[in-house]
Amino acid sequence: MASLAQHVAGLPCPPLSGASRRRPAAQRRPPSALVCGTYALTKEDRERERMRQLFDDASERCRTAPMEGVAFSPEDLDTAVESTDIDTEIGSLIKGTVFMTTSNGAYIDIQSKSTAFLPLEEACLLDIDNVEDAGIRPGLVEEFMIIDENPGDETLILSLQAIQQELAWERCRQLQAEDVVATGKVIGGNKGGVVALVEGLKGFVPFSQVSSKTTAEELLGKELPLKFVEVDEEQGRLVLSNRKAMADSQAQLGIGSVVLGTVESLKPYGAFIDIGGINGLLHVSQISHDRVADISTVLQPGDTLKVMILSHDRERGRVSLSTKKLEPTPGDMIRNPKLVFEKADEMAQIFRQRIAQAEAMARADMLRFQPESGLTLSSEGILGPLSSDTLSEDSEAPTDE
Repeated sequence: MASLAQHVAGLPCPPLSGASRRRPAAQRRPPSALVCGTYALTKEDRERERMRQLFDDASERCRTAPMEGVAFSPEDLDTAVESTDIDTEIGSLIKGTVFMTTSNGAYIDIQSKSTAFLPLEEACLLDIDNVEDAGIRPGLVEEFMIIDENPGDETLILSLQAIQQELAWERCRQLQAEDVVATGKVIGGNKGGVVALVEGLKGFVPFSQVSSKTTAEELLGKELPLKFVEVDEEQGRLVLSNRKAMADSQAQLGIGSVVLGTVESLKPYGAFIDIGGINGLLHVSQISHDRVADISTVLQPGDTLKVMILSHDRERGRVSLSTKKLEPTPGDMIRNPKLVFEKADEMAQIFRQRIAQAEAMARADMLRFQPESGLTLSSEGILGPLSSDTLSEDSEAPTDE
């Protein structure tokens, strides 16, 4: 078959017009971009061209008419900023939003031309390693106190601690006025006493105001019931008393009452139980009706149990306790201490009723020799008025004469 060139070789070709003459090589477009003699731009090319045109237009406007379309002048902007500026006096309160935290503190947006910074040591009353430990994170909206200003860059120094201190002192004054017992954790001490943390403030407890003879090292880390002796915010003096708080607690300990306690330590002769800041002795003979050869098989330090108050020597500060009186059946404290815990209040009520009945019978025995009292004891052990029948029986009773 003849090639296409052979078929068209003899065809006459009209001369090219001036408009359709072949362009020089330098002006030729790539054949791949030719479609029927015109260029076809891709979608990306058109978008790129549009963005370039927008940029050129914006650049030209900024160069030739920078304030075109702006409703206020630079002077108007300065005036507006000045009119909305906040009170930056030392001691004033300001609301702000945390927008960035660092290892040294947090930057606060206070919607002002002034920048604001919250140092780590001003984040809260407690000693912390970073502001996140005090719940300070980006987005937190809080009220701060202005405590200083950096003269170099006019950065405002803010504080949360100052606000918390004012609230804590007010709370301590209220507790002192109400004569309320507070709880404080011992965090340090010296030869004169211990330092306890109460309501976020550091207070001093002299050893003369500690109910038990002990050292600061032994009390370190423990929580003590405390009462307020002196609350002086101006002098920064907070004096506390454990002895006064203990006196109130001890006054509420009644013989036969059931209290919740925690095993503090074990000794060969018994266990020391913490009952709300007071140490009581649960003697080995008062643990169970059954013999207890080894206390550690029944109790362990840290155990929680219910105990009955047997006696309370306020002068010597000694409290005797019992779980034996709370056993539904002898030996339950050894075999089923959970049952003793559950039935403690019920068994204590029975115990108190027996004590009351025994006391009534004792009083009745005394009144038998005093008929003028008009009281007598029934066969059921109930104290009641003396009847005429009883009087006649007494008058007819034989005498030794």
